[in-house]
Amino acid sequence: MNNRLPLGLIVGAALACTAPGAHAANPFDETLSLLGISFQVTSANAAQGNSVEVQPAGLEIDNTKLVWPVTGTVVRAEVADINVDGSPEVYVYVREPGADARMSLVAYSANKKKSMSMIFLPPLGEVPNADQGYCGHDDMAIVESVFAYRFPLCGKDGERTGKMRQLQYKLTPGEAGWALKLDKMFEY
Repeated sequence: MNNRLPLGLIVGAALACTAPGAHAANPFDETLSLLGISFQVTSANAAQGNSVEVQPAGLEIDNTKLVWPVTGTVVRAEVADINVDGSPEVYVYVREPGADARMSLVAYSANKKKSMSMIFLPPLGEVPNADQGYCGHDDMAIVESVFAYRFPLCGKDGERTGKMRQLQYKLTPGEAGWALKLDKMFEY
C-alpha cells in the first residue's frame, strides 16, 4: 500500500502504434487505499491492445470497474487527495513505447466518495510555451499535494540542454469530470 500523497497528472491516453517485435512487460496489479476508498489497478501490460483497469471499493453508490485503453505499459500508480475535498484520486502512469519514453496518465477522482469520474489533463501543446524543447523522457508524480509533470529540455539538435521543465497542476472541477489546471511552470 502506498501511503504517501502522490502527484498525478492526466495526459490523454495517446494511442500510438506499438513497434513490431515489442515485448510486453510484467503485468501490473496494485491496490491503493486512502480515506476509506481503495482502488485495485491492474494491467496485462500487453504489447498490443493494452488497457488499465481500476476497480474501486468503498464508494457509496457505484463501484463499477473502469477500463481505459492505453498504448504502453503501466509503470506506477499513486493515490492522493490533492484538492483536499475528502475524496481520493487515483493516478496511473503509463510509459509509451519508443526511444523517447513518453508518459501518459489515466486518472480518476472519487466524487464525494460516491462514484468515479475521469480526470483530464490538457495536452502539453495547449499550454503556451510548455512544449518548447520537449523531447520525451518525462515523469509524472504527486508532489506536495500538486500534480507535477517534468521533463528534460532539448535543443534544436535534439540533444539535452541539462535543464528541466516542471509544470505543476491543481485539481479543479471540469465540465464532465475533473481537470488538472496549470498552476506553475518553471525550469531548473
